[in-house]
Amino acid sequence: MTSVTDLREVVDVVIGVDTHVHTHSAAAVDARTGGVLDEITVEATADGYAQLVAFADEHAVLRAWAIEGTGAHGAGMTRHLERREELVIELDRPERTKRRNGAKSDPLDAIRAAREALSRAKLGTPRSGGDRQALSVLLAARRSAVNASADAQRQLFSLVIAAPEPIRERFRGKKLPAMIRTAASIRLSSSWDVETITTVTTLRSLARRARALSEEAAEHEKAIRTIVRAWRPDLLAQPGVGPIVAATVLCAWSHPGRIHSEAAFAMLAGVAPIPANSGQVTSRHRLNRYGDRQLNRALHTIALSRIRYDESTGRYVARRTSEGKTSREIKRCLKRYIARDIYRLLQHSPIGA
Repeated sequence: MTSVTDLREVVDVVIGVDTHVHTHSAAAVDARTGGVLDEITVEATADGYAQLVAFADEHAVLRAWAIEGTGAHGAGMTRHLERREELVIELDRPERTKRRNGAKSDPLDAIRAAREALSRAKLGTPRSGGDRQALSVLLAARRSAVNASADAQRQLFSLVIAAPEPIRERFRGKKLPAMIRTAASIRLSSSWDVETITTVTTLRSLARRARALSEEAAEHEKAIRTIVRAWRPDLLAQPGVGPIVAATVLCAWSHPGRIHSEAAFAMLAGVAPIPANSGQVTSRHRLNRYGDRQLNRALHTIALSRIRYDESTGRYVARRTSEGKTSREIKRCLKRYIARDIYRLLQHSPIGA
């Protein structure tokens, strides 16, 4: 889809949509005046999506949809509209003004969404489905498995510390992986008291849960690697980029043209320095804590890997250190450079694709 920067030039009406689990509220707003033409609330079902399209047909042929949550509550509606080749504008979090007297309702939020789209200098399109959505699902499942496994391991470690001495003796001096193996295979004894039996049963359950979740996470990572290799193998060839990092980057980027510049990609990743100038001080910047934090974490992982293993990055770190830069400042600079290089790579299809 061609990049659109001013909706007033191409449409007559903007349909703002406030999405929820069970219902969607929409408002038709005149693109020239910002006036509200009509409002409607429908169920978040296929029939409801058809009602919204019929609602839009009543007001304009040249129209755009401004939808909050195109990848969450509005995902079904977004897919429905894209199949019809409608112009959909993504609003992850509309910049809502303060509500007058605390006023809030779904129709008001739909109106704000439409007016937000009309006021923005740059408009974003929804993330693509297909491989990107598959990676997003797998990343979420893997992250859940990894976190749950880590929780189980921490609980096991804490339980060992408080366990009866005969049980603690079996784990003494062992690292966590060895403790998990021991706990998973420990057998009960009829001579033990209730406390010991309960402790051992729980330890075994936690160990087996942690191992099963780790195996699940490994299976998800294998599936992620397969998709990334088929989609963008050139990304995996970059220093410090593994399958999880590559998948995270691809999910944020989505497809060519969605992010209009490498500066915008850096801002999305939260690695673009934010000016903090005041008076005659014109060279001050502060840390950017906004943007996609998963993408920011992926770039941070690349930076750490390159600092440790890449010779050219090591020379860069040494040079900036000699200039008086701190380790944190150097990493911030590296992440900005990495964002630029990754964006330029992504915007060009790999050879043979």
